[in-house]
Amino acid sequence: MKLERVSIQNYRAYQEPVVIPIGDLAAFIGRNDIGKTTILDAIGAFFGHKACKFEISDKCVFADEDDDVVITCVFSELPSRLVLDSASETTLQDEYLVDQDGCLSLSKVFRKGRGTGAYFANCEHPAQPPFNGLLLKKNDELKRIAEKHGITVEDRRSNVSLRQSIYRTADSLEITPQQVALSKEDGKAILDQIQSKLPHFALFRADRPSTDEEAEVQDPMKVAISHALEELGDELDAIKEKVRARALAVADDTLRHLAGLDPDLATELSPVFRADPKWESVFKLSLSGEDEIPVNKRGSGVRRLVLICFFKAEAERIQSNSGGNGVIYAIEEPETSQHPDKQRLLIDALTEMSDRSGCQVLLTTHVPGLAEQVPLEALRYVKRNASGDLVVDSQSDATCEVIARDLGVLPDSRVRVIVCVEGPHDVAFIKGIANAISQDSTSDIALEADPRIILLPLGGDTLRDWVNEHYLKGLGKPEVHIYDRDDQDPPKYQSVCDSVNQRDDGSVAFITAKREAENYLHSDAVHEGLGVHVPIDDTADIPQRVATALSVNQRTAKRRLARHAVPRMNKSRLDERDQDGEVERWLEAIRVHLGP
Repeated sequence: MKLERVSIQNYRAYQEPVVIPIGDLAAFIGRNDIGKTTILDAIGAFFGHKACKFEISDKCVFADEDDDVVITCVFSELPSRLVLDSASETTLQDEYLVDQDGCLSLSKVFRKGRGTGAYFANCEHPAQPPFNGLLLKKNDELKRIAEKHGITVEDRRSNVSLRQSIYRTADSLEITPQQVALSKEDGKAILDQIQSKLPHFALFRADRPSTDEEAEVQDPMKVAISHALEELGDELDAIKEKVRARALAVADDTLRHLAGLDPDLATELSPVFRADPKWESVFKLSLSGEDEIPVNKRGSGVRRLVLICFFKAEAERIQSNSGGNGVIYAIEEPETSQHPDKQRLLIDALTEMSDRSGCQVLLTTHVPGLAEQVPLEALRYVKRNASGDLVVDSQSDATCEVIARDLGVLPDSRVRVIVCVEGPHDVAFIKGIANAISQDSTSDIALEADPRIILLPLGGDTLRDWVNEHYLKGLGKPEVHIYDRDDQDPPKYQSVCDSVNQRDDGSVAFITAKREAENYLHSDAVHEGLGVHVPIDDTADIPQRVATALSVNQRTAKRRLARHAVPRMNKSRLDERDQDGEVERWLEAIRVHLGP
């Protein structure tokens, strides 16, 4: 199942109900102590995470004494069946437990802010007697209803069969929005089934301990040892028996010699193994560098980076052991103690994780360097409205403007030329290709770091792209446009290029002679960077070929090509793939606007 949105009411600073869309990637942005972490903790409390145990102090201090604390999670991609016992199968739809959108909406309610919480389904459910409340009735009660209305039921022992037979006889069920308790009878059985199919929630806190002696850090390493021991179980049993046999032989010889000196004492004694060996305690695994310095003695940035990887590994292990259930990674301030370069790599890695099937990533941050790289659709701005209530805004120009202003994400006024491409992967490609060939080329252009050049994806999807696009619209700077030919005839952007080339302001537009940017890569660069052999020609869909070879989606393939294959390019490889010198002409068109 996939988490679509969350609603929080009377939990800590969230008094009025606040609905928060989730999606594959959600980045909660806002000032310190505004309520970003509270969102992650509320989701953790819903899932029963050990680090988010609900306490009475979690109830909003402004709530009335009798007010409940309510955390609601809405899920899509529901299971196709629920097995209540060996003879009873049903679905959430057949039990009328889905909402008007066909999703599962579950509320965990802490009555008056106390207790461990009870689950309710917010659903479109029958209201017409006697069809209402069937889910919470016992088998005898269901039988009596069936008998009273002359309903024939094939399997009277099955509550599912009884309910469905009764439902089918209704002229009208009066389906209305209701909250159905999942606390007893088949409601509890269905809840158990639902919980077994919920995604795993993994939480990484900003103040998480970061030494390799901590239990949470040791877990993944212990798991590695445990898995190895399971795989070698037969060999270890054989070793155990050999050790036992040899030890017993020595003990028997010892008693035989003792009998010659003290027969009574020898009779009293017998060899006994107190316990089987605990192999887990025999093997110790830690992480140390070449200089044998353990990870807990390294810098805080290294420790935290390693710990995040531990966290990911453990969550992936749990996901693989849960029969394909999804996983929700909740990471608080992943940028903490990290160099800006590592921050960029982290957001790339987290974004790629969110592209995987069954993975969702939630993170909090208030650092501009990380926030400006997050896709626009993932931004969630946590703030207080004019009434003082907490709200979570997303996906609007007004929201982007406020985030950019609050975080200080500003455009660069030194811009001399704007390079327009189709998307963010094209930005990564042209930056990388310019850098890769600069060492053995006449080009001295540095697209990665030159503040005079703005690379703007017209389909840009990050906060930085949004800021640049809005700022640069009215500057009147010369533009260099580079668009993919793709497989359309005429090319999709032909009219745009014609229009740009008709300007009289130094702007110029190109359409690639090959299908797209990735067709200019050399197969050796792809192999060295990604470890797969993919044939490269001028017209093939190279990202799709790479996606197939790596068993990833096409977006991830494009990202990996830009990150790992493009840096393996050089002038000779580019010349082999680009014999007409197209790329050099693109770079020269940019260079002429930079001046001496």
